[in-house]
Amino acid sequence: MADLGKPQNTIAVLQKYNFNFQKKFGQNFLIDSRVLDKIIEAATITKEDFVLEIGPGIGTMTQYLCENAREVVAVEIDRNLIPILKDTLKDYQNVEIWNEDILKVDINRLAQEKNQGRPIKVVANLPYYITTPIIMGLFESHVPLESITIMVQKEVAERMQAGPGIKDYGALSLAVQYYAKPEIVAHVPPNCFIPRPKVGSAVIRLTRHREKVLKVENENLMFRIIRASFNQRRKTLVNGLNNAKELNLKKEQTGKALEQLGLNPSIRGEALTLQQFADLSNLLCESDYSSNEIS
Repeated sequence: MADLGKPQNTIAVLQKYNFNFQKKFGQNFLIDSRVLDKIIEAATITKEDFVLEIGPGIGTMTQYLCENAREVVAVEIDRNLIPILKDTLKDYQNVEIWNEDILKVDINRLAQEKNQGRPIKVVANLPYYITTPIIMGLFESHVPLESITIMVQKEVAERMQAGPGIKDYGALSLAVQYYAKPEIVAHVPPNCFIPRPKVGSAVIRLTRHREKVLKVENENLMFRIIRASFNQRRKTLVNGLNNAKELNLKKEQTGKALEQLGLNPSIRGEALTLQQFADLSNLLCESDYSSNEIS
């Protein structure tokens, strides 16, 4: 089968099937073989690996994965792409094409069946509108993951990697860094896609932490504190948490906990590190903050 990393081959396939791009699926197909090679290299795909690909499109990246991996399952939500994938991938015996919504796939079961429960590698060119739900769904469901190597909007990649005091730093940065080490491995301009997106993209690798990097008594509480602190970014942390009805935290409680951590009670959430958010939630767990409110 012709290499879909070459624009003329992608155009030929789209014309052959008279394919119409679906805006609701955020479809932009990669047409640059150098970027495809970078993704394979960044994901460190070897012949021992089982790979889950999310959003294969017409099979461009899938071809490269099949060449380098032991086995690939490609999950595509758009049923109009299934006959195209069966055509573009017909020369490969090590791939299965699933017409499913990735948010409804039992990935734990998939890892068990295809990789004996060992950590799997995920590769994806994600539509921008659904990037965060997919990534957080993978992490929060505690799927056995080695890494996620994904193409996302450049700003989203920068947000995942950002640290305290940077404009892009927020709840997504903290959530991703709690579970994984993020590293941007390539910047990809709009002209590398058909159709051209309006924004630049980036390839980011999220390497799952083998051990938990922090001791957190109540993950649910920590992430609720994080979200509340960034929902009202310009307010002090004390006021932001006080205004979050679902937390039911008094200003005095938060202020006292911050002082115990050696932090100024007028500090904003954007100045706290992940470790400090963990320490704060642990202190609030230990205080008079009743267990039925933090479960």
